[in-house]
Amino acid sequence: MPTISRFALVTTLALSATCISAQQRSASASGITATAKGTTLQVTALRDDVLRVRAWRTATPEDASWAVLPEARTAHVAVTSTAAGFTTKALQVRIDPQLRLTVSDLQGHVLQQDAAPLAWDGDRFTIAKARTFDDHFFGLGDKPGPLDRGGQMFTMWNTDAFGFQESTDPIYKDIPFFLDVKQGRTLGVFLDNTFRTNFDFGRADLNRYTMAALGGPVDYYLMYGPDPKEVMSTWRWLTGPTPLPPLWSLGFQQSRYSYFPESQLREIADRSRKDKIPTDVLWLDIDFQHKNWPFTIDEQNYPNFPGLVKDLAAQQFKLIVITDLHVAHQPNVGYAPYDSGHAGDHFVHNPDGTEFVGDVWPGPSNFPDFTQASSRKWWAGLYKNFTAMGIAGFWNDMNEPSVFNVPGKTMPDTVRHRIDAQGPGEAGFARRTATHLEIHNVYGMQQTRGTYEGQLQFRPNERPFTMTRASYAGGQRYAVTWTGDNSATWNHLRMTVPQLTNLGLSGFSMAGADVGGFAGSPSPALLTKWLEYAAFQPIDRDHSAKGTRMHEVWVDGPEQEAIRRRYIEERYRLMPYLYTVAEEGSRTGLPITRPMFLEFPHANADGSPMDTGGANFLLGSHLLIAPNPSPEEVADYSVDLPAGTWYNYWTGEQIVRRSNNAAIDLEQRDKVVEQKPFMVKPTLEELPVFVRGGSILPVAPLVQSTQETPDGPLTLRVFPPAPQSSTGTTEPCEGEVYTDDGHTLNYQRGQYSRVRFTCSTAPDGAVTVHIAAPEGKFNPWWKQYRVEVIGLRPTSATVAGKTATLSTVDDRAGVQVPRSTTAVEVVLR
Repeated sequence: MPTISRFALVTTLALSATCISAQQRSASASGITATAKGTTLQVTALRDDVLRVRAWRTATPEDASWAVLPEARTAHVAVTSTAAGFTTKALQVRIDPQLRLTVSDLQGHVLQQDAAPLAWDGDRFTIAKARTFDDHFFGLGDKPGPLDRGGQMFTMWNTDAFGFQESTDPIYKDIPFFLDVKQGRTLGVFLDNTFRTNFDFGRADLNRYTMAALGGPVDYYLMYGPDPKEVMSTWRWLTGPTPLPPLWSLGFQQSRYSYFPESQLREIADRSRKDKIPTDVLWLDIDFQHKNWPFTIDEQNYPNFPGLVKDLAAQQFKLIVITDLHVAHQPNVGYAPYDSGHAGDHFVHNPDGTEFVGDVWPGPSNFPDFTQASSRKWWAGLYKNFTAMGIAGFWNDMNEPSVFNVPGKTMPDTVRHRIDAQGPGEAGFARRTATHLEIHNVYGMQQTRGTYEGQLQFRPNERPFTMTRASYAGGQRYAVTWTGDNSATWNHLRMTVPQLTNLGLSGFSMAGADVGGFAGSPSPALLTKWLEYAAFQPIDRDHSAKGTRMHEVWVDGPEQEAIRRRYIEERYRLMPYLYTVAEEGSRTGLPITRPMFLEFPHANADGSPMDTGGANFLLGSHLLIAPNPSPEEVADYSVDLPAGTWYNYWTGEQIVRRSNNAAIDLEQRDKVVEQKPFMVKPTLEELPVFVRGGSILPVAPLVQSTQETPDGPLTLRVFPPAPQSSTGTTEPCEGEVYTDDGHTLNYQRGQYSRVRFTCSTAPDGAVTVHIAAPEGKFNPWWKQYRVEVIGLRPTSATVAGKTATLSTVDDRAGVQVPRSTTAVEVVLR
């Protein structure tokens, strides 16, 4: 292979620099701007590991964003200019004479490289990046299909996709953010463009991936890890966190379209308590309203709605009701939402200035102009009566926006929105009129913003709860979500795992799917298995469509009910762990449901991520749920456990897997026994769950609602790691528990409790558990800990150096430890 002389190399760099300079190259303290053939490219370092890339042809585009927080969008760090670009403390940036961009780490590993110059076609543009077979792509929200987006093509255009299938695209959300994982290094990419956009991850051309839009700005962000967890932290910094949810929203939730009339909802509540199905939330779909008009009540069929809310609260149920955005077009009948919306000019307009009216559930309907701050404030005010009644949360459905009986099932592209986002901390937009082409993908997000602000207005110290079907990047600041109108099929159950995992990677940590499938009627076995999955997912909501068979836990007889109850009960026992994981995500950006590669980025020797199909998922960092990749099949299947120590959650059996990365002496390779696959035999009543060795799980006594105070100690279940010699890895032993009052914002003022735990194992097998002093000012519900070590049958115990009494619960020996304001050491041997 020919070599390049030092003289030739220097000459080439000099010529490159001269060409860029001739193209009006200019360096700034935090980046570079270069112009060629009428296109200007600007690259700015917001942080050492975050770049913002913008391009334009005429005037500099508006510097604004619905998604990116103002303090992140305007951040900058100092860079060091080079002949072809600049460097930061983490990245190298090079721009060639044709404005092709290359971003590398400081060791020279190419993280992203333009495959061609930016291409324009009128207002349309296409960004092409080089793709290798080592690139794996994750994110883009709840698009159906495998976890890895490689080889697929997607359109971003929020769409009412009732009965969607694995190949359906687009569906409900537009989250144009993805992770590119390559050889153990992760780069986050966010195209901040609200127009209809397209992503092709190598379908048209195996050697490149493209991002294209029909209009709008070329404005994208690059976030370097190299660890994927660091990218998730940066995504939180850029677009905001999933807020800490109310504790009750992590409980089991029962819903249907619809519980009608009021007596049926009361029957559901009574049966749930009678059968001891732990439940926190009941939902009401559109039939509770007068003629499907939002913010009304059908007083004939729900004759005492305030009393209903009060009675459910006495049974420790929260009630969530739907508040769709389509305001019934009902002038002169005393319908306040229409009257006030029309009087305040809060509805979107046709090009001729008249109000746009489209058909939805109420019939002819008006649509609020949520891009106006004044209209969001008006919308927020509509929640006054419902919040005063004690309704706990709200459901914003149909907000793609969905419109019946029209092509595309949404507003015409020509509908006018009036952007008026002025105010403290606003998005930077000037007051102007925009077409629906620009606003469509953020419309649902801005509705949920108004709903969120309305709840804070009337309950300023309570955590808002809004569930949305449509959203845009950053929408996690205002709402939780679900995957929309899925179907009661085994394939949809299988699809749920990668959908929720990719939603978590996209910022929507609090997400769920309609348990049992919305459209159609699940078999008893399908509903049972779905309830098992959902017990370990962020939002556990059983929901079904009108005309389908009932979905409640008890509908298929006592045998199925017993299995289903068991998994819901286990969710409630794990509630301290689940709430701790949710709080961790609100601080760090880590999702509740995680793909394998997020926790094990170097599990494969070649740096490729594990389980790119997405059959398995992690709940936090400690629990691995391993469903059947084909849940309707009965054959044994293998589970790819990462190297290290694992425990069967249900039995406590220890499983040790060796590292595949360990170097093997070539002279000894014939003596190495190949590690056999870990096989699982699927059964209806079992969902394989594994605990990572070195985990300390907080477990609570069973309750029927998160509003009920558990009776007994908080159990610390310790799963010690195996010796490094048997696993090839070094495993820490740690855990923590976080708690607060579960519903107010007082935790932001120090009213919380966080306790961290560690453990170590002595050569003689004795296990020492260290309970750190608590952080925060909140007093938790437990007065004692119970420490249990899985795999150890202790004969003695000490607490703070003093002999303590062992006791046995469910065939597990343990020791009681009084809760303390200081650190405590417990030894079991």
